[in-house]
Amino acid sequence: MLEKMIFGRYVPGDSFVHRLDPRSKLIFVFLFIVAVFLANNTATYVILLAFTLIVILSSRIRPYFLFNGLKPILFLIIFTLLMHIIFTKEGALVFEWKFIRIYEEGIRQGIYISVRFLVLVLITTVLTLTTSPISITDGMETLLNPLKRLKLPVHELALMMSISLRFIPTLMDETDKIMKAQLARGSDLTSGTMKERIKAVVPLLVPLFVSAFKRAEDLAIAMEVRGYRGGEGRTRYRQLQWGWRDTLILFVFAALVAALFWFRG
Repeated sequence: MLEKMIFGRYVPGDSFVHRLDPRSKLIFVFLFIVAVFLANNTATYVILLAFTLIVILSSRIRPYFLFNGLKPILFLIIFTLLMHIIFTKEGALVFEWKFIRIYEEGIRQGIYISVRFLVLVLITTVLTLTTSPISITDGMETLLNPLKRLKLPVHELALMMSISLRFIPTLMDETDKIMKAQLARGSDLTSGTMKERIKAVVPLLVPLFVSAFKRAEDLAIAMEVRGYRGGEGRTRYRQLQWGWRDTLILFVFAALVAALFWFRG
């Protein structure tokens, strides 16, 4: 399952979303994260789901490919849903069996929070799938430029965030390879008591950490050999250009916020 993890990967393309300036996409994702919390009823969450679907279709990323790659996160969504259903004791009683009681408000809140989590993951994943790591770095650095007046290392911060995103799929692939190697040697990672399963994870963590540190060291050496000295005096081969699409996406977002306010209970 880990080899299907797509968060942090970049898929080249020529869709409407691919052609957007990385700055507009970063601004949109940040504002969307805030706007999600405006939803508080069925109508507003339906609007969020519909809008997220439109974004996915505009990116020309196959929905099956996207949702199939997010299967590892499905557990967290289901877990969140179950926690709200079990522990929220408000509203009318819907189901009762022995000590288990499920209330109407628990089901509603569980669905709402799960949908909120889902749309946030989908939108941020579409960002990484349609924007190359170098473009994300340039976009972040440009947006954070005002913070240079506060003597903050803006370029280095943007670079670290971009590298972190890039290393997520790499570490997932590495974890999958180590798991398969351990299973081939006869290790049992899926059965036994909880204590035995925790012990079985140790043979995975040690080589994973060694591999991660080795990759970080190789990256640092490669950057040093190429003369990397930070952001001062650096130029860019690709210049960011704000176009009509970027302005349009902000107007579309404004319309989304207006619709959420309109349908809020």
